[in-house]
Amino acid sequence: MRAVRWPGGERPPREPSVVTLGVFDGVHRGHAEVIRQVVRAARERSCRSALVTFDRHPAAVLSEEPLPAITSLAHRARLFEGFGVQLCVVVEFTPEVADVTAADFAAAVFRDLLAAELVILGYDCRFGRAREGDVALCVELGAAMGFEVRAVPPVEVDGRPISSTAIREAVRAGEFGRAARLLGRPFSLYGTVVAGDARGKGLGYPTANLDLHNEALPPEGVYAGWAFLDAERVPAVLSVGRRETFRREPTAQTVVEVHLIGRREDLYGRDLEARFVKRLRDQQAFGSAEELQAQMARDVEAARQTLERNPGEP
Repeated sequence: MRAVRWPGGERPPREPSVVTLGVFDGVHRGHAEVIRQVVRAARERSCRSALVTFDRHPAAVLSEEPLPAITSLAHRARLFEGFGVQLCVVVEFTPEVADVTAADFAAAVFRDLLAAELVILGYDCRFGRAREGDVALCVELGAAMGFEVRAVPPVEVDGRPISSTAIREAVRAGEFGRAARLLGRPFSLYGTVVAGDARGKGLGYPTANLDLHNEALPPEGVYAGWAFLDAERVPAVLSVGRRETFRREPTAQTVVEVHLIGRREDLYGRDLEARFVKRLRDQQAFGSAEELQAQMARDVEAARQTLERNPGEP
């Protein structure tokens, strides 16, 4: 999948496209239905499939309230590519972009940048200044600019449309089963392995520290899970917390650490997906490194047994 930035980025070759637009935070089952329709329609029309998304959630720019993403841009891009999307346009969302009218945005992106033949939107998609652009307005704009518009109805679970808000709440509560029902896949975090303090390595249990690029975190604790390195799946112990044994300051930053069971290798700089299966215990402080080391051994064994009983998808 090719990715370009707008505004001001490299312009892709101008060719007929089937296009969709959205933040797609979580890339949940409702989003997936929209994206599948785009890819299918593009193949039927012998067009390019194109997806327009944002480098950050617009609400994070327009509101003072922080809004951790369920899936970072890098995570979303990985998922978009899995659906077969050919081109991803990343809108750098700034106050200036937020002030662009829906008509000007449609002209600049749908018509001029992507040569859209068909624009497929989720039923509740909004775009443009003050969120003035909806499906009805897009239909009018498309009639004037030469592209068709189609709306995709909501995908419902338990009689309610799936929403990113509901998924975010489930993740924060550690309700991974509920989150998976809404997402259409197991909940996971995706990030780049960065340097840590190497204490785990010194204790015989090296961990990969993840830079998640602002993904929503589950409750602090130690979990059994799977780590994905490219296409390889490795059993793992996942820790979400503030390194209680060595840094007990209340303001310590929450970190995500991944221990690959039975593996020792340098992962710095690599991208890793951590998929959560089951909570093993709370975070806790230990009186010594030896006590922590003994607990880590118990965590590894508990995770190994849990994953043997819950192998999940390959």
